[in-house]
Amino acid sequence: MRIAQIAPLWERVPPPAYGGAELVVSLLSDELVRRGHDVTLFASGDSVTLAQLEAVHPKALRLDPSVKEQPLYELLQLEQVYDRAMEFDLIHSHVGVAALPFAKLAKTPTLHTL
Repeated sequence: MRIAQIAPLWERVPPPAYGGAELVVSLLSDELVRRGHDVTLFASGDSVTLAQLEAVHPKALRLDPSVKEQPLYELLQLEQVYDRAMEFDLIHSHVGVAALPFAKLAKTPTLHTL
């Protein structure tokens, strides 16, 4: 199965010092790859994964003092994912309600983990 995983950009995947959504995305993505799925992870560029990484920003947003508008980066990430929606059998969003309007417009099913 071709699966897109959308991770929060605030922290890298997996996070260096705590659990949270980024850890769940990491564990799930890597296990899906081990089971033979074609997984693309849309996350910060400093993420470490067995999946194909599509970096939306070079590093976690919390580490970049030049980032003033976090929601702008999140919307750009969603645009990047949904522009490529037809490449995937499933899009799995871990970024909250921001993905809902994008998902409604796509033919590819989206699973939301809130």
